Formats: sequence, structure tokens, C-alpha cells
Amino acid sequence: MRRIYVDHLATTPVCDEAIEAMMPFFKEKFGNPTSLHEMGIEAKKAINRAREQVAQLLNVSNPEDIVFTSGAIEANNLAIKGFAKAPGRRGKHIVVSAIEHHSILHSCKTLEKEGFEITEVQPDEYGIIDPEKLAAAVREDTILVSVGFANREIGTIQDMPALVAAVKEKNPRVVFHSDIAPAVGHMPVDVEGWGLDMASFTGHYFYAPKGVGGLYVRKGIRLKPLIEGGIQEGGRRAGTENVPGIVGMGAAAELAIKEMDDRVNRLRYLRDKLKKGIEERIPYIKFTGHPEKRLPNHLSLIVMYIEGEAMLLMLNIKKTYAASGSACVSYALKQSHVLAAIGVEKEASNGSIVFSLGRDNTEEDIDYIIEEYPKVIARLREISPFNPENWEEFTKKASKFK
Repeated sequence: MRRIYVDHLATTPVCDEAIEAMMPFFKEKFGNPTSLHEMGIEAKKAINRAREQVAQLLNVSNPEDIVFTSGAIEANNLAIKGFAKAPGRRGKHIVVSAIEHHSILHSCKTLEKEGFEITEVQPDEYGIIDPEKLAAAVREDTILVSVGFANREIGTIQDMPALVAAVKEKNPRVVFHSDIAPAVGHMPVDVEGWGLDMASFTGHYFYAPKGVGGLYVRKGIRLKPLIEGGIQEGGRRAGTENVPGIVGMGAAAELAIKEMDDRVNRLRYLRDKLKKGIEERIPYIKFTGHPEKRLPNHLSLIVMYIEGEAMLLMLNIKKTYAASGSACVSYALKQSHVLAAIGVEKEASNGSIVFSLGRDNTEEDIDYIIEEYPKVIARLREISPFNPENWEEFTKKASKFK
């Protein structure tokens, strides 16, 4: 039986180009980039080349503004905590959206315990953050604003230039950070054009290996390192660099630039075909996120009267691999904070599912899902204790235990 992977916002397979670029750095070119001899210089040059490739993908004019990390979660922690704790900060107020990744929200919770004040801005029902609403939350003592460009769970993308402009007009000293990881390699991103001061990303979302990512930091912005004891990455992130991983990410970035038009247009077509097929065959569903302002490879929905875990397990039997909510919290037994923020009731959010398509998906894959997925839903509804007639009564009873 064929295997159909539609969970590309959990991770992606490493592309051949990245593997080929990485292989010499495991054995023949294994030098430490901080060594002064020929092998060290060779490794350093390879890292610098990868920095240039990633900078081009992100539209960053100065590659030295890219700090390599272990991934987006570390990059988010470095952006939030590293900036807040850097010497010379004159304020202790930070503004974030309520639908940020947990690595940002949890970093803010940590800072809150240390005397910082955090303001969360709520999105609308589609997950859109209103620029005026965001600017209204900014104060004289605000030092940082963080709003992710694209949301992993609902696919919505933000109008970054409008958000940045609104915040900077209110307080020009505020630094603007964005977690752009879900979008990098799947659609064009323009870090400098959007006016961002910092931006987080991870390699394994765009066909690079796991364990490598980075943070764009505009020149002049000071960070307190989270990891100390070395001079690597301009003193902003100590530790011997993951040379093979960084080289692989550079190759994957170059491939993403080459394939970008195909990834956007072909995957949007496949996504729209999948949406239409599901819409025509499955009743009692609600698509989440903005219908148009969204990642081209992303489809998310709520299927009423059944559990998301059951859907995933039955799809898994059919060798089809999708997601329910964010991969980072898929084992958590509580409602997604993103779905809660856009107004999805807790009981309904249990039926959430996310299809995120990738470069290897074909039209045959989509046809198979359109054929088999409705059968999964029909079977689960046959055995479900819930239906349109008793759902309201169930939710009323459930609300007593909240």
C-alpha cells in the first residue's frame, strides 16, 4: 500500500540536494570551523556559503545577520528572552499575539515571573491580527512585539508590512519579531521588505535536516546569549556549529528558491482540489483559518461529532499521515490555544485535522484522500455517541466541568 505523507508542517523529508551537500562534512571535511588550519577554514567557508544561501531565501542583504541555532524553538527563545534581557533595556513590556507558538508564549510566561509585563492581542475568527488593535496594545515602555507570519494550525498568514508599520508608527523604538518558520520554503518571504527586526526559522520545515535553524537579527540589535562559553555566531550562540546540518540547510534553501513557483502554484492547486473534494463529500465540517490569506499548502478543518485522534489512527491504517493541531503539542490532552483564540468551542476542537502538503505529493495522493477520507468519517460517525440532535445537550453538560 502506498504511503501518503501530508504532515509537512510537522517535518519534511531531507531532499537529495541537502544529503549530497552534507555527506563530505561527516568524513572528509570534518574540521571545526573555529580551527585556524586548512580543514577548519574549509568548514568555515562552507558555513558562510550556507549563510548566504539562507539569506537569499529570506531576502536578507547581509548574511552575517543570520544566527544559526538548533531550530525555530531555540531561535524564538533567543529572540524573546535574549532581547528582553540584553543590557540597556529601558522597558519591560512585551506584546504578542494570542496564537503564537508555545516557545514564544512560554518564554513570555518566564519573563512575566521575572517582572516583565505581557500583553496578548486576540485575533479575529480567521486568525488575523488587526494592525490597529496591535498598535493599540503598544505603549511607551514596550520593547518588543512578536507576531508570527503564518500559523501552523490554521494556515492563516498576516499582513506583516501593515503590522510592522502600525507598531513602528506608534513607537519607533519597538523591535518587531516574527516566527516565519511555517512559511519558509513553502512561499516567498521578505524579511527586510516587511521591515522585520528579527525572524525565526527552522530547516526541517523546508527539506533540510532536523536540528538546525536560525534567527535573523537586524544589525545593531543586542541579544543576551542563552548559551554562553564560545565565540561562535558572533558571540550570540556558543557551541561548535552543526556543520553538516547547516550545509544541508543551505542546499535546501537554494532548492526552495529554484522550486518556489512550482511549490506555491502546484500545491495551492492540490490544496484547493482537496478542499473541494472534502466539502462535497463530508457534511458537518468547518474549515479553519482565512479562506484566502493562508499558506498555499495548508488545509485545516473541524469535523463535527468525532475525535481527531480517531481520525488520525484510521487514516494511519490507510497509510495516510496527517495532523491534529500542532505537532509540538500533539500529545497534550487540552484544547489548542489557537482554536480557542479564534472562537472554536472546546468540544468541537477535538475534531480538528490539518493537511499540509509537500513537494512530493501528487494529484493521485489527493484523489486517494478524497476517496478514502469520507469513508473514515462515515465509519467514525456510525460509532460515535454524538450527532446533530444531541450535540447541544452534550456541550451544555460538558461546560459544567470546565
